Amino acid sequence: MSIANFFSLLGGIALFLFGINLMGEGLNKVAGNKLELVLYRLSGTPFKAVLLGTGVTSVIQSSSATSVMVVGFVNSGMMKLERAINVIQGALIGTSVTGWIICLSSIEGVGGWVSLLSTSTITAIVAVVGIILGMFSKKQIHHHIGNILMGFSVLMYGMQLMSGAVAPLKESPHFIQMMTTFSNPFLGILVGAAFTAVLQSASAAVGILQALSMTGAISFATAYPVILGIAIGAAVPVLLSALGAKSNGRKAAFSYLIIETLGVLLCSFLYYFVLNPLGLNFNTWVMTPVNIAAVNTIFRTITAMLLFPFTRQIISIASLFVKEASTEQATNKDLDRLDERFIQHPTLAVEQSHATVTAMAKLANKNVDAAFRLLTDYTESGKHSVEKTESKVDLYEDRLSAYLVKLNTQELSQAQNERVARYLHALGDFERISDHAINISEAAAEIYDKQAVFSEAAQSELAVLSAAVLEILDLAISAFTENDIEKAYLVAPLEERIDILCNEIKLHHVDRLQQGTCSLTQGFIFNDLLTDCERIADHCSNITISMIEFHSGCYDTHSLKELRSHNFAQHYEEYTRKYQV
Repeated sequence: MSIANFFSLLGGIALFLFGINLMGEGLNKVAGNKLELVLYRLSGTPFKAVLLGTGVTSVIQSSSATSVMVVGFVNSGMMKLERAINVIQGALIGTSVTGWIICLSSIEGVGGWVSLLSTSTITAIVAVVGIILGMFSKKQIHHHIGNILMGFSVLMYGMQLMSGAVAPLKESPHFIQMMTTFSNPFLGILVGAAFTAVLQSASAAVGILQALSMTGAISFATAYPVILGIAIGAAVPVLLSALGAKSNGRKAAFSYLIIETLGVLLCSFLYYFVLNPLGLNFNTWVMTPVNIAAVNTIFRTITAMLLFPFTRQIISIASLFVKEASTEQATNKDLDRLDERFIQHPTLAVEQSHATVTAMAKLANKNVDAAFRLLTDYTESGKHSVEKTESKVDLYEDRLSAYLVKLNTQELSQAQNERVARYLHALGDFERISDHAINISEAAAEIYDKQAVFSEAAQSELAVLSAAVLEILDLAISAFTENDIEKAYLVAPLEERIDILCNEIKLHHVDRLQQGTCSLTQGFIFNDLLTDCERIADHCSNITISMIEFHSGCYDTHSLKELRSHNFAQHYEEYTRKYQV
């Protein structure tokens, strides 16, 4: 091979890898936008999990990507380890689809209409359509489809370049001798595993082997062990993705390696120790791209079928490599949803963010309710519980803020962008609501320590106000978590009623102070409680106003009075009758 051919080979490999990557990313954007959720929600039975693993991997063109996603599911407690293994088994079958796509590069025209199916013609047509969609269409989905077509074209061109570069090798005795050495099963498996570990793509490794097969110098004896080795090497990116994961996440990653290794051992035994002694060997077969794609698919299908009944045994083997860490602390299941692996899959990441924000909102609501109960039934343990919950809410805000900012750097749809912006906007309000719960609990502690007793009128007014505050909290949180705009419109009239209620109660309290019914010390505590109630209602209003803004496309807060006039007067009258002092 000349220097020029060597650099042509490197260039072909580079284009081929770039084409696979570009095509896979485009497919993921177009078809994979909902596939993550489908994989998570529908893989309820072993057979379904295998089918979904096969289907999703066939679409996104990467068993590693599917398996990394599954490691994230297991690590965050969203999927059981048993189902994850079934999905991985399906992913092994799905990844062989790329090899069949690459086979198109071996089709050449023989004249007439058949020439329209040649690699050159297909590549040219697909490239033209892809560049037109990518450059001239204004729709985002058309850009992604253009990337798929351009990726396919680059992949095909890379294959042609590699094939042309290695063509002289069929006359090279050194190359033929080197290929013959790979027929040694141990050496072939080792080379295949090492090569794939470097490329971090089984599809790419199989594709390069298919390109080499066009020289006619690759026999079955050489190709078979290399294909087996490629399967083992494909586990490297999955294992790397599990660094820092919890024990179950690491077990899922090791299961990928275990399944591939057991598949290699079983298929090696089947061929070398069963078929060969019986005289049923194919060692002298000259391999073509189609033959390699077929062998790869058969090997992976046999692996999945043979190991399908042994999920528990695979988990037991994985447990030998991954010990339960004695120092591994129990973590918050809701926060575990915010797995970094999901950032590359925005649809899934947005859904997990929604579930976590919902949990944060409910915690804040629970904390305010608990704080109000302390006013009439104070205990130190109750106050400690409010403080502990507030620390959790703070943690939620920190983790969610960092996660959503990272998610915002990805390519998101308009709807996803709006959801992420709405979550970021609401985090501060939920956190401040919980802060006011702390203030209320401290007021309750002061009342208890000083043995202060409010007058019956003050207690009655505070009961009415707290009921109104708890209702506005329920409304705002329900509207936010369910994205219910009709409920959001109910918050503004109730917030205004709470503001007026606070003013009325303050005036009544001043009268009681003047009459000597309440003391000045009680007055300070009472006013602080009114302020906290008013601020909680304000934060509820902020949350729903943001929702209305996003829904209506109106971001001018001064014009929201018109938006809030959505049966505003009617609802305000209803709340006035309901909450009177």
